[in-house]
Amino acid sequence: MELHNNRILTEDYLYPFSAIMGQEDMKLALILNAVEPRIGGVLIRGEKGTAKSTAVRALRRLLPDIKVIRGCPCLCDPGSPLHACTQCAEKIRTGKYIENAYMKAPLVTLPLNATEEMVTGSLDMEFAMRKGQRRFQPGLLARVNRGILYIDEVNLLDDHLVDIILDVASSGVNIVEREGLSYLHPSRFILVGTMNPEEGPLRPQLLDRFGLCVEVGGEGDLDSRVRLMEMRESYDNNPVEFAARYLDEDNVIAERIRRAGERLKGVVFPQRLLGLVSEICLQNNVAGHRADMAVKYAARALAAYEGRSAVTAGDINRVAGMAILHRRRDALPPSGHDDPDRRDDAGDRDDQKERWQNGSVDSNDMRSQTHENGEDRGGEGNRMEEDHQGGPPDPESRSEEDEPSGVTEQVFEPGRTSRVQSITQEKDRLVRRGSGRRTRTRTTQKAGRYVKSIHSDKYPDIAIDATIRAAAPHQRRRKKESGMAISIRRDDIRRKIREKRIGNFLVFMVDASGSMGAKARMIATKGAILSLLLDAYQKRDRVAMVTFRQRKAVVNLQPTASVELAVRQLGEMPVGGRTPLSAGLLKGYELLRVHLRKDPSSRPIAIIVTDGRANVSMDTRLSPSEEAIRMAAEMSGEKRVKYVVIDTEEKSVVRFGLAARLAAALGAEHFSFNNLVAGDIVSIVRRSI
Repeated sequence: MELHNNRILTEDYLYPFSAIMGQEDMKLALILNAVEPRIGGVLIRGEKGTAKSTAVRALRRLLPDIKVIRGCPCLCDPGSPLHACTQCAEKIRTGKYIENAYMKAPLVTLPLNATEEMVTGSLDMEFAMRKGQRRFQPGLLARVNRGILYIDEVNLLDDHLVDIILDVASSGVNIVEREGLSYLHPSRFILVGTMNPEEGPLRPQLLDRFGLCVEVGGEGDLDSRVRLMEMRESYDNNPVEFAARYLDEDNVIAERIRRAGERLKGVVFPQRLLGLVSEICLQNNVAGHRADMAVKYAARALAAYEGRSAVTAGDINRVAGMAILHRRRDALPPSGHDDPDRRDDAGDRDDQKERWQNGSVDSNDMRSQTHENGEDRGGEGNRMEEDHQGGPPDPESRSEEDEPSGVTEQVFEPGRTSRVQSITQEKDRLVRRGSGRRTRTRTTQKAGRYVKSIHSDKYPDIAIDATIRAAAPHQRRRKKESGMAISIRRDDIRRKIREKRIGNFLVFMVDASGSMGAKARMIATKGAILSLLLDAYQKRDRVAMVTFRQRKAVVNLQPTASVELAVRQLGEMPVGGRTPLSAGLLKGYELLRVHLRKDPSSRPIAIIVTDGRANVSMDTRLSPSEEAIRMAAEMSGEKRVKYVVIDTEEKSVVRFGLAARLAAALGAEHFSFNNLVAGDIVSIVRRSI
């Protein structure tokens, strides 16, 4: 539906912008980007059914018409010859007549299955076959010039496509150099991305590229929810009549946007307020300077939209939250990273700590809280005393080393990080999907380095050069038959073989029982994980961490490449209690299975850090060690996973070698250290990847 001269043209029945209830931050962020596209777009995060897509589609009707060069597929502005595409620049240079036209600002929705050629543009194959000449076929980035590019579920889009789009959004120019083509065209647009955090996060370096970010949710007020249902029913019954009721309000907003765009250049930003912008960004510990610029552009756009000639402190305070929401490094972890087991475990620890401090619980009470294999901790402690009086101890019937009967918890800060070098797997011959900067592999995607061509009955990624070379010897005969400049037949077509780098997925399964506190083993483990994450940030690896202690295993670090998130999560992780090894293996294996379901061709790596002295089982019919070995044997059946066992058992007169048995059952590499440091773990991972 379009607005024109106070009439409704029923091109389609879109929901009016002014009829959207609530979501004021979302609507303001969209309007500000319409006034000043240099803000850098907006990311809308929220649950399903909160009018995210509706608002974006409705915004297009509020944008002023754009003046274009008639016939230009890139929608070039005749008033900006310096920003013209290659084709229009040539017309201007040679003095050819240029006819102008007016049209609505485009709205392009990027499909999740989009390819690089669809986005950037490519060779016009039909023209090349018919005329024997190369010509550029514009992609989505050309069609969206001076309009709105809408990416629904941006967190599910391939990373390399997001990178391309954000680079173009930042520069305003799309440069295509491929398949013998060299083409440049303007691509300035309002970038709008929506995502549901429950369906997965967006990489931090991509988050930072969005100028503003808002979070939306459902209405919490009873009357508002009832009113919303009534409005929706009215719209469904008669969209045209419903839109007519809000036509005047939409026209007012559209006119304010138009005037704000004209007024924007004259809006003054007082020098004294620049310090306020930087102060807000510093207080929120944002990385880089994009937040400062986003606040400045948004505050100026707000002043223009509200009809003022100068920015005020109120403008800055109003937009600052939207510019720093997704950039602040002291923010809470995304909702998708919240683990209920970990939350419950943390609550139990806090409650137990409070009772201990109040003197309402003693060591006998704590010993009787849990039972393993039919015996309480008091019995385990008595046996440990007997074991020390004579004979080698039984690893399944003793407490953790130097552990008192009452469970003592400790929290260790991560150890020193170390530089990670050359964590790279050799190129393999399997065909994989995915993206990253680590391991070279063959890929079925149309991204990656073109390494060779082969004859194929399938044509998803045609190798133009190889195809033409195959057809060249037959052209003299075929031209007479077909009359075409170049004749290509099915047997000539060659397909590209591409090679790219993919990221790794590392899962740490860490023994967090009392023995890991000895000799700073947990400090070393945390330091190693942070070292790997510092490298993962650039190589697009993902790292997760499972710990097991007392009676259960928890996911302390959901799969992430965020160093900030890891520092927060690992810093709060306690050590102490007994060793439920089989529970830890199971929890880690569940993470691996989820990852493999999403990416069946990947090669995840599991690093298990333990001394192997299991003393808690999930099935009381099996001894803890037997249960862990059986589970390890089952896990070894998943050949796509590579296992590494880091043995932390202290070298002494009595050694049980349980971690070595675990490694044998897993078919894993086994490494043993007495004084474990972060560099040891990093070195092992580097050798294993």
